[in-house]
Amino acid sequence: MSLASTMPTTPITPASTAPVAPVARAPMKPLDEALAELLARALALPGFETITTFDGDGRVLAQDLVSSLDVPALDNSSMDGYAVRRADWTSAAGVLQVSQRIPAGSIGRALEPFCAARIFTGAPIPPGADAVVMQELCETVDPDAGGVPGVRILRQPELGQWIRRRGEDVAAGAVVLHRGTRLGPAALGLAASIGFDKLQVARRPCVALFSTGDELVMPGEVLPADMKPGAIYNSNRFFLKALLQRLGCSVTDLGIVPDRLDATMAALQGASQQHDLILTSGGVSVGEEDHIKPAVQALGELNLWQIAIKPGKPFAYGQIGAAHFMGLPGNPVSSFVTFLLLVRPFLLKLQGTTALAPESIAASAHFDWSKADKRREFLRVKQNAAGGLELFGNQSSGVLTSTVWGDGLVDNPPGQTIAHGDRVRFIPFSALLS
Repeated sequence: MSLASTMPTTPITPASTAPVAPVARAPMKPLDEALAELLARALALPGFETITTFDGDGRVLAQDLVSSLDVPALDNSSMDGYAVRRADWTSAAGVLQVSQRIPAGSIGRALEPFCAARIFTGAPIPPGADAVVMQELCETVDPDAGGVPGVRILRQPELGQWIRRRGEDVAAGAVVLHRGTRLGPAALGLAASIGFDKLQVARRPCVALFSTGDELVMPGEVLPADMKPGAIYNSNRFFLKALLQRLGCSVTDLGIVPDRLDATMAALQGASQQHDLILTSGGVSVGEEDHIKPAVQALGELNLWQIAIKPGKPFAYGQIGAAHFMGLPGNPVSSFVTFLLLVRPFLLKLQGTTALAPESIAASAHFDWSKADKRREFLRVKQNAAGGLELFGNQSSGVLTSTVWGDGLVDNPPGQTIAHGDRVRFIPFSALLS
């Protein structure tokens, strides 16, 4: 029997032409949903450090600061001038005797009727005085031979004017700064004003940082004229390290990891031993040279998310042992924006910070945006002298100049166009980079 006689008579469709069902992709995750999932995993780091108040800038309080004294401790003068009894003023022609001089740090005696006390800013108000007249509204009167100097008050004083009352700034027993407060210069001054020279603060998150990509080179290692085709300088490494340090993190910079699975696994395994977070940029897609995904999956667990934002769609979160892992996209603006929107609040919550979301303000768009996108967009803009927002011309995820030219982001909802004059949500970089 020939082989031909055994073949079926009905034609067979070749396998290569058979219809193939498309691979279903998980829907993109809304930003707010992704952030909520991340923050649910960001448990405050255990323990605290005791530091000097001088070194507290950017750190997060691990204790409530309770004042043991009133600030100011006594009624005092907020002006250089004369402390007087308001009832003694009869007219601008009247002269009061200057019976004492009270500099800051001294305590005066009770003020007698028809007398004034020369007083200086911060000095305690003498008993009996109920107003301070600034020296610009006074005329000194030379005494007669052997007499007492005098002062003429040119305008009737108001009761209590230029007097700072005891405890008007801080009352004894009040919580002045709450646990979870991120300290800035003003907060440090306030802590010092109630006597704190040392503070208990949350410990710094330890973060391991590295980039992946054989195309990356470091500035200084290769001159621009000697760059190979396809090579690029590693800009992400610089701004990510700076952002981490601004958030109070202790950063271990692991440099550039080659595009090999073994090298990626070795870097991740080593970093997971002594760090709270491993942060990478690049390699979180699903290409053949993107080794982050299989490496993290082999060592721990990974959630690869497509976030419904532009720029910054690819994002990865996982854990390797006790260390958190976050993978940012490689395009510099995508990496920059994704860090601000997702990594920043995560790191703040690790330190126990209570204020996580930057405040947005309503502002007028001085541009048109007709390219409505299905994703939530973060447009780089600059506020002009009139208070309106101007748009950077190129909103590509690779144009890092837009983040230097601009001073904030417009948070534009999905599917939303913008016409000149529309009110939009503006998030200043000052609220995201501090």
